[in-house]
Amino acid sequence: MTLRFWRGGDPFIWLTGSALAFCLLMISGLVGIILYNGVGVFWPSTLQQLSLRDGQVVLGKVVDRQVIPDQPEAYRIQLKVGNRDAYGLDFRWVDEVDIERIERPAPVVVFERIEWGDAYGYVEKITQNGQVMVSEGQGQDAWDLLQPLLEASAKRWEVIRSIEHDEMGQLNRAMEELRLEKRRLEMDRAKPEAMAELEDRNRALWERYELVSDRLNAVRAENEQAVVFIRLVDGQERSVRVADIVRTYKPNALDLWGKVGVYCEKGWEFVTGQPRESNTEGGIFPALFGTVMMVMLMSLAAVPFGILAALYLREYAKQGLFVRLVRIAVNNLAGVPSIVFGMFGLGFFVYGVGGGIDRLFYPEALPTPTYGTGGILWASLTLALLTVPVVIVATEEALAAVPRELREGALGLGSTKFQMIWNIVLPSALPGILTGVILATARGAGEVAPLMITGVVKLAPDLPLDAFWPFFHLERKFMHLGFHIYDVGFQSPNVEAARPMVYTTALLLLLIVLALNLTAIVVRNKLRRRYASSAF
Repeated sequence: MTLRFWRGGDPFIWLTGSALAFCLLMISGLVGIILYNGVGVFWPSTLQQLSLRDGQVVLGKVVDRQVIPDQPEAYRIQLKVGNRDAYGLDFRWVDEVDIERIERPAPVVVFERIEWGDAYGYVEKITQNGQVMVSEGQGQDAWDLLQPLLEASAKRWEVIRSIEHDEMGQLNRAMEELRLEKRRLEMDRAKPEAMAELEDRNRALWERYELVSDRLNAVRAENEQAVVFIRLVDGQERSVRVADIVRTYKPNALDLWGKVGVYCEKGWEFVTGQPRESNTEGGIFPALFGTVMMVMLMSLAAVPFGILAALYLREYAKQGLFVRLVRIAVNNLAGVPSIVFGMFGLGFFVYGVGGGIDRLFYPEALPTPTYGTGGILWASLTLALLTVPVVIVATEEALAAVPRELREGALGLGSTKFQMIWNIVLPSALPGILTGVILATARGAGEVAPLMITGVVKLAPDLPLDAFWPFFHLERKFMHLGFHIYDVGFQSPNVEAARPMVYTTALLLLLIVLALNLTAIVVRNKLRRRYASSAF
């Protein structure tokens, strides 16, 4: 009886179902943890002012509560106290037994700064050009004056970024082109007249550069005139230039809609803004843009090649030992560690192909490499090699699932083999092919190890796509969400402060992969319904 029970296969069905349910539960738990910790990062939490029994006063927001080791019935709370420039650390533990009084003062202000993280305190006074505009005891007046100063500073920052990126960027590129042209002329032993013309053009560019630089310095000097003085809870006074403040708000005085407004503003900055403070604060737009562009380039390389390779193996190649060996090799490639692909990409694409391109087309730039160094093109091609086995295997299985009768009927009606494949086989196999594309895209979007040696960086000065010719700069290094998570989570000097950025970035990466997969699934289902109801 027992032997018959096991031979029936029911235990294995239950074990398989249990394993699947356990995996889904673990995945759901992971996603839940990321959602719980990532969604609430930008919410303006209430600041609590704690008066301790030893006379100290601590101001901050509660981020954690734990049992004190060796004291099971006693608890301690972790506060983010900010003011890293004053205290050296962003966080502090306080035993609950030491707390004498808890207050939530309405006038307390959060100052989000470009450097040194957040500052918590009270507006003491504001000066401009060294003259006091609002003095001590006029906190509300100081707050009312601070807002237009912040708006004016934000407009000046836009002007500064426009000058740096547009005008000075164009001049820098023109100077670099002149330098390379001069180098080419020197290599070709050009006439002195041509060299003299280049010197005149270079001199004119430098004159324009000095004028733009003077205008930039004037705007910066104007932007640094206003200074706000902050009184910390322990009585210290710190001065911060208004130009170094990103935003201010009073979390204890905000109603629900006010908090929602701050939440949306910070969330929008996270998606569209530039990183700051070693990527632990600010936005992640360069990493987001680099990830999406890399996935698109990877798909453009992997999908057509994988489909064509599968078509040849299944429809055109003579089935024999060689084809079986190729299939075995493709299946084995799917199990090769990703770092091995990264090493191959570094040796073949970067040093081999990129170095050859530099020697043939950019000899004047050497020894500084142009394509002979890591960039988004080589990283995308490396991930294409990583994901193409998945596309090949899925496409072959989809092609094999097309009934033989459809092929024979099309050929019997006079179609050529190409017409039969193009009009009958490929449309019928397209849903299965898209399944492979979904799996390949999901794997490629989350890979990090190959990118670390083929083009990804901690902070990229420019995007691979901009308004300057040739617009697509495939040789540039780029930022990636996966590497951003690794860098912030494990390489940051302030791990506690960087933890929220890890959760939010991981959540965004999951949403991108989910969006790409859902798009492909919707297309696949539409095609499946279309061709399932078609009569051939």
